[in-house]
Amino acid sequence: MATISKEETEALIQEVLEVYPEKAKKDRAKHLTINDQSVEQSKKCITSNRKSLPGVMTIRGCAYAGSKGVVWGPIKDMIHISHGPVGCGQYSRAGRRNYYIGTTGVNTFVTMNFTSDFQEKDIVFGGDKKLDKMITEIDQLFPLNKGVTIQSECPIGLIGDDIEAVAKKKSKELDKTVVPVRCEGFRGVSQSLGHHIANDAVRDWALDKRDGDDSFETTPYDVAVIGDYNIGGDAWSSRTLLEEMGLRVVAQWSGDGTISEIELTPKVKLNLLHCYRSMNYISRHMEEKYGIPWVEYNFFGPTKIAESLRKIASYFDDTIKEGAERVIERYKAEYEAVIAKYRPRLEGKRVMLYVGGLRPRHVIGAYEDLGMEVVGTGYEFAHNDDYDRTIKEMGNATLIYDDVTGLEFEEFVKKIKPDLIGSGIKEKYIFQKMGIPFRQMHSWDYSGPYHGYDGFAIFARDMDMTLNNPCWNMLQAPWKKDSEAAEEVAASA
Repeated sequence: MATISKEETEALIQEVLEVYPEKAKKDRAKHLTINDQSVEQSKKCITSNRKSLPGVMTIRGCAYAGSKGVVWGPIKDMIHISHGPVGCGQYSRAGRRNYYIGTTGVNTFVTMNFTSDFQEKDIVFGGDKKLDKMITEIDQLFPLNKGVTIQSECPIGLIGDDIEAVAKKKSKELDKTVVPVRCEGFRGVSQSLGHHIANDAVRDWALDKRDGDDSFETTPYDVAVIGDYNIGGDAWSSRTLLEEMGLRVVAQWSGDGTISEIELTPKVKLNLLHCYRSMNYISRHMEEKYGIPWVEYNFFGPTKIAESLRKIASYFDDTIKEGAERVIERYKAEYEAVIAKYRPRLEGKRVMLYVGGLRPRHVIGAYEDLGMEVVGTGYEFAHNDDYDRTIKEMGNATLIYDDVTGLEFEEFVKKIKPDLIGSGIKEKYIFQKMGIPFRQMHSWDYSGPYHGYDGFAIFARDMDMTLNNPCWNMLQAPWKKDSEAAEEVAASA
């Protein structure tokens, strides 16, 4: 594979930084780096979890997005109120493909938009009474709901509505879980703080509901899947493998999850953490309070799946260890056939990634299983512990970027010329118009699942279908057209 040298990467970073004023240049330089696998702590080479520069095109979301859109929103049997003006709830409704089983509007509510629809008078006089009345009406209209969360939008924090008092009052009246979440969008620097706030709300208002209740019959093999949002069915594909190796999945957060599963999680023997960034807080809390260990796992691609199954099995007895080996062997012929079919078509192709959560590092192994190389990666809202984990996954001298701006990303792509880009919907059409194959890696571009052995087959097919589509031969990046036009003018002179 063609690789980029450390000197070339450094020159590229400096060239991109030249367009900024001196102060902005100094700030953005801290967020761009050359990967060095010998570095133990990423804080020595890259800065993260800082405010985006005003005026640059950041791709981040807000704290509300982190809570309502990620952590709480997929809990299917609760109703999640977007408390504030209608826009936030409507814009975030049904966008993440969190698949679930149930009858929407009867006993499941994930894709519905419940909003207090703030008007000017609510800003002036407050929305507490409106919220109180709304929760009562919700319970009358949807009696099979198991609880309510109040997802605060920006105006709520500005006017000082007492959503905690309303939550306590309605929880007592209805005898259901009502959770206030102070996830106003202006809090923090990105959606990352929304994850943390939502985790704290789970801890304070829901997790301990069954402490001391021994009516649930446990087994030595009980686990909880934490931080899998069932995008396109991911959690189902992962759960299949865990159950085949002999484990019992008591709870999954949050995709296709329920409030009852949250309450039962403190009774499991091990928490399996997929999205570290969004759920490490609650996993650490359960370790401290209940003594439940947690382990990160990665179910993207057969190499990482096998590593993860063995790591998970190491927490249990020989029955589960043998079960892990049995599962790996069972799917061996299947994933080898996938590799044999698609690797010759994808070998040597270079990929650049820019996503949130876990994907900028977790999917690297799946690409490598197909003979592809990730030459650049970065996060929208990572902390340095995310980059600590990423350094070891990336090749030396490759490019790492944090909270990359629209300008930087485009310029990096122009110079590195990757064969494929995996990023979000806001970047998709820009790079497609530049003639570069693109996969939307937040929601699998309307495909999936990508987790597990079954998901790997779909992942490989989608990468091949994207990269080897003949339509790319009919597109040309604008600067290439300009270059050719200039050459024609020069030739005719």
